[in-house]
Amino acid sequence: MVTPNTHHHLIDSFSESSSSHPHSSESDITNGNHVSPTKTRNSEKKKKKQKKHKILFLDAYDSFSNNITSLLTTLLDDVDVYVLSIDSPLLDPTSPDFGKRFRRELAQYTAVVCGPGPGSPDNDADVGLMNCVWQLTAAEQADGEKGGEGGALLPVLGICLGFQSLVKYGGGEVKRLKRGLHGMVREVLHLPHGSGEGDDEGNGNVFRGVKPFRATLYHSLCGDIGQHEVSDADWEKGGAKWKPIEGCPDLLPLAWVEEKREDGEVERILMGVKHTRKPFWGLQYHPESVCTEKEGNKVIENWFKEALSWNEEKRRVVVEVAEGERLAHQATKPSLLSMLQVPVGDEQRTSSTISESNKIWWECMGTRPEHRSVTVRLPHGVQVSDVVEELGLDGFDKVVVLESANAAATASSRADVRGRYSIIAAGLEQALRLEYHTGDEYATFKLQKINGLQVDLSERVFLGSYGGIWGLVASFHETRSLGRGVELPDLPFLGGFMGFITYEQGLSDIDISLEQRPHHRPDVCLAWVTKSVVIDHSLGLAHIQELYSSGASLDDAAWMRSTADRLVSASAHHRHQFLNDLLPPAKKVKTRRPSTSPSIQTPLVQEYEVKVKTCQDFIAAGDSYELCLTDQTKITRPLSDMIPSTATQEHQALQQQQQHPTSSTFNRKQQQQHRSSSSIPSSWHLYKTLRSRQPAPFASYLRLGGATLVSASPERFLTYDRLGRCSMRPMKGTVRKSEAVSTLEQAEKILHVPKEEAENLMIVDLVRHDLHSICGAGNVEVSDLLKVEEYQSVFQMITVVEGQLPSTSDQKKYTGLDVLAASLPPGSMTGAPKKRSCELLQQTEQNSERSLYSGVVGYMCVSGRGDWSVTIRSLFRWDDERVTVQGQGEDGQSEEEEHEVWHIGAGGAVTILSTPEGEREEMFTKLAGPLRVFADLG
Repeated sequence: MVTPNTHHHLIDSFSESSSSHPHSSESDITNGNHVSPTKTRNSEKKKKKQKKHKILFLDAYDSFSNNITSLLTTLLDDVDVYVLSIDSPLLDPTSPDFGKRFRRELAQYTAVVCGPGPGSPDNDADVGLMNCVWQLTAAEQADGEKGGEGGALLPVLGICLGFQSLVKYGGGEVKRLKRGLHGMVREVLHLPHGSGEGDDEGNGNVFRGVKPFRATLYHSLCGDIGQHEVSDADWEKGGAKWKPIEGCPDLLPLAWVEEKREDGEVERILMGVKHTRKPFWGLQYHPESVCTEKEGNKVIENWFKEALSWNEEKRRVVVEVAEGERLAHQATKPSLLSMLQVPVGDEQRTSSTISESNKIWWECMGTRPEHRSVTVRLPHGVQVSDVVEELGLDGFDKVVVLESANAAATASSRADVRGRYSIIAAGLEQALRLEYHTGDEYATFKLQKINGLQVDLSERVFLGSYGGIWGLVASFHETRSLGRGVELPDLPFLGGFMGFITYEQGLSDIDISLEQRPHHRPDVCLAWVTKSVVIDHSLGLAHIQELYSSGASLDDAAWMRSTADRLVSASAHHRHQFLNDLLPPAKKVKTRRPSTSPSIQTPLVQEYEVKVKTCQDFIAAGDSYELCLTDQTKITRPLSDMIPSTATQEHQALQQQQQHPTSSTFNRKQQQQHRSSSSIPSSWHLYKTLRSRQPAPFASYLRLGGATLVSASPERFLTYDRLGRCSMRPMKGTVRKSEAVSTLEQAEKILHVPKEEAENLMIVDLVRHDLHSICGAGNVEVSDLLKVEEYQSVFQMITVVEGQLPSTSDQKKYTGLDVLAASLPPGSMTGAPKKRSCELLQQTEQNSERSLYSGVVGYMCVSGRGDWSVTIRSLFRWDDERVTVQGQGEDGQSEEEEHEVWHIGAGGAVTILSTPEGEREEMFTKLAGPLRVFADLG
């Protein structure tokens, strides 16, 4: 008999893996980590209590905006950045007092930055308030204040879309490039000294003193000031490229990219400009990108010096106002806990419509938990699937398995992508479950059993006081946290929420409306897990653990002791059975009725290629940089898994055996014989086949909330530790293993090309933006850039982006959930800019739901840790989705049968460099693995 081990060690289980990623060579010369070189100077100046300059950032809904606000904050001395959307409802241009209110807001800032975004300056809705900024004049005053000689004017910097908007205001046009340059890194040509007429001392040239540098471009539109009308001789020898061009006398060119095209022509692309009569500057490239070299930071520093000089010269006085009177907000989002309208722990007050006798049960569950565990060594060769089957969980209608399936010694994957731990949730029929359908005003807590008794409790909790579903989750989790000061085992998971979040929930999180949906399935489904088994593949150990109430007796640990004894003596029968699954299926004589054969409907080749072209049209028009197009394959087949009532009977028998190990009430061999009587492989068999064919570090098997998920995901979405260190691993760039591409070196040659690197880079900068929204300026870095990793059947390019949560008081503290909620849906499944790209994908994919595919699966531990993977390389079904097919009975008569419906999503990132044929091939490559399991199992 094994007794519980309560000896705990306070070691961060993720610190080793996080620190194992070396800093990329690019990080020394690029903007991967915007830690200010002036931090030391800034800290010295704080002693003087000098008032900070304030910059207003006009946000055009770009997915790189927070990277710009971080760059401004960390690079410039004593600066705070405030954000206002270009279509803020607080400033309506049609309002009679708009001009007055707008000037009053601008008077509070030292300068304005008009940011990048999707669309074109030719569409007023895409630039919004930017147009109002350019229209400011020296004759206007700021709400009666003495604005100095400049009146309401103030210094402005336009970036990308903001730059194009300035060019249009200055008399230029905005046209399409011959071919877009999204995620491309180019040398920026500029004069490092004064240039242009009347600019002998370099006044206004923000490139003054800047050495040559390379910068990232994200645009398919360009500013046209007539540069292509200038002869080559005048362009080079006559210096015309550095002078205002006829037709746009107010625009002084400061920088160019000269792009040699396939036809041999050189396209002159304007990169920097200054307005000659107003304090306006513009940059077409992205100074904040991780691949823009740090020499380019000097341009931003020079611009701000020019801004300060202009304000001083015009005797412009910045108006100081109380924080609450400002319309713009801080760049960093407030924490979920700080937004609660009820104190943490007072959740029951929000259920005012529920009677007093019924509203307490869920709120009291799991509070003030304690942790205990038993550790045993697994017999040699026992794998996660053996443990699941030994515990009888493979047939339950509620199960969660998060498996590092490529951690086994037989896996061919390289060590740097192997996972160390796998997690199995147990006792889910007695676990509290939280479900939420996107768009509802409430979430629902459910509980099936208490102490083995069927209770089927369900209660709606209205979300108004929580600000939404994530506020409720944050509040519930916080009251059950073990706290940072408690000594805990060095394990990734001790207990807490486990479950899934759909892609549609992510759309809702970025304010994208969904069409009326014909179902009420959960988009957030989280089980509060108190019993679990964590397998350490490196040491061959199984940690059987549970969260328990402080008043529980030692006898309540019977489940742990029984489970430990079962695992120590795990039967070799299961191992052999699993190995049999690895063998190709033998040819069988068809004895089943025709209706038992699965029906497979894959995407149509021509239709998918048309969708790729549609995406490229959007990209060429400037509406997106990259679109992650997907499509779904549908498989219908006879019902496979046991109905819940049968599973419940088996579980009751298993419970009796666990409580009375010598009882003969339940026999494992009988259970196996019962399940093998069905000729249709169960979802568990599908999972075992998939994970054997495609071992992956983030494999998962879930049956929860009416959904069944079988996944071999290679992509981590987000992980975070107890100390607030967050890490994201965007994965873009795939090449299938073959005889021609069998080594890592061969794959690197194929993937380290402009198209593949650009795909990854765009998502990297998007992920940095998401992390900056919570972690704040200067707290995000890229620790591994464009790295190729090997998996069972493919090679993938990944990047590691890390952030540190800010330190705040307990009532306002940030947690990993803040980052999770701010980052959905996963950027690697959307494209950039995220919101506009998702809207375009909805249109292109004809509003077809992605559901679990493109969502995330993972856990939130009571220790403060969490780990979530992107749901790709997967198949899923919903219990309530059935189709009726016509079959043939034993007597040859026609009869109707109900079949279950499985879905497999697959796709790829479409860029301007994509080809319809290449994208179609990539989609089918990713589809092949999950789809093959149906053929393997007949």
